[in-house]
Amino acid sequence: MENPAVTRFRQYLRIKTVQPKPDYESCTRFLLEQAKEIGLKANVFEYVKGKPIVLLTWEGRNPGLSSILLNSHTDVVPVFEEKWSCNPFEACKLDNGDIVARGSQDMKCVGASYLEAIRYLKDQDQQPCRTIHLSYVPDEEIGGEDGMKLFVKSNDFKKLNVGFVLDEGIANPNDALRVFYGERTCWWINVTTKGNTGHGSQFIQDTALSKMNRIINKFMEFRASQEQQLAICVNPDGTSYKLGDVTTINLTMLKAGVQHNVIPEEATAGFDIRVSPKVNLAAFKGLMEGFVLSEPDSTIEFVQHNEGAGCTPLDESNVWWVVFRDFCKGRNIAIEPEIFPAATDSRYIRSIGIPALGVSYIKNTPILLHDHDERINENLFLEGIEFYKDLINHLANIQES
Repeated sequence: MENPAVTRFRQYLRIKTVQPKPDYESCTRFLLEQAKEIGLKANVFEYVKGKPIVLLTWEGRNPGLSSILLNSHTDVVPVFEEKWSCNPFEACKLDNGDIVARGSQDMKCVGASYLEAIRYLKDQDQQPCRTIHLSYVPDEEIGGEDGMKLFVKSNDFKKLNVGFVLDEGIANPNDALRVFYGERTCWWINVTTKGNTGHGSQFIQDTALSKMNRIINKFMEFRASQEQQLAICVNPDGTSYKLGDVTTINLTMLKAGVQHNVIPEEATAGFDIRVSPKVNLAAFKGLMEGFVLSEPDSTIEFVQHNEGAGCTPLDESNVWWVVFRDFCKGRNIAIEPEIFPAATDSRYIRSIGIPALGVSYIKNTPILLHDHDERINENLFLEGIEFYKDLINHLANIQES
């Protein structure tokens, strides 16, 4: 007697699209079957062989208006199966209705909800004013380089005339939806220092590790200042700073030495840096380079260096935001707008000037993306379908913009 929408969702979860070898072939086949059942036009684009982007389309009454894009990614992160209470790719449903599976929060619940919402609207013969596209993209969990990044640069994407995008959010333990209107900029850097070598029993001066120690201390001092800001600062609207409002720096890798009694001539450290959109990127880059280049024979390498993608405006100038905000207010759904602390495919969307909001209908639920026993309750999933159904209908019938 399980709701058919839940059954289809669990089927989607069982497709093992886990990195580093996602089963994109089975996933594409499943999505195309769903499109055929619902009556949606389907296209598959491959800008990198073996990494398909599935695009489903419901043409609106006025295709001259800009379209709505409902985006989700199909890949999921690896698991430590011994830490799970059940098979993470079986989509087990517990007695309380919790569906335990990798991807249940991040983000197959959203991709499945889009399909079910469109299925309902088409069954009601409610053709929207604007064309609606659903994109199912690969490789978001490893940076989206071969997925959304290439898609937004393609002529295929330009032909869609996208005016607004919905993408993923994060679960909220509170009774509210977290809504993301921007992201921090992700930089990964390697710092290398070189210095004098010798026997481990001596007081050797200007070693690679003594230089590295001073550099690391500068990075950690900056990190501490940002942690303090998170604790004490408030936004202009009176809300407290959240993680996305500050810049994080974390030392994630260290490499040096050949054996205990030999002082190494070279050391390397890797840092993960997430830069707040409140920060001037050029000035911040200069600050980081200054930390490193203050030590002789030291270099900095940007392994990943993204430009800022900007934020989607949350004011009356943005009709998409106004409709979204008023829609939630009219249904007594509390929302918490914030900067996404990590990274999603929305950064590629915003980088070309298209407004995007990230929201997953997961409230009153612990944050378990990338965690053991990731789960969502079936009743919340069904509630989310109703949310997306009505929201998509409102957005797709906006007459202006």
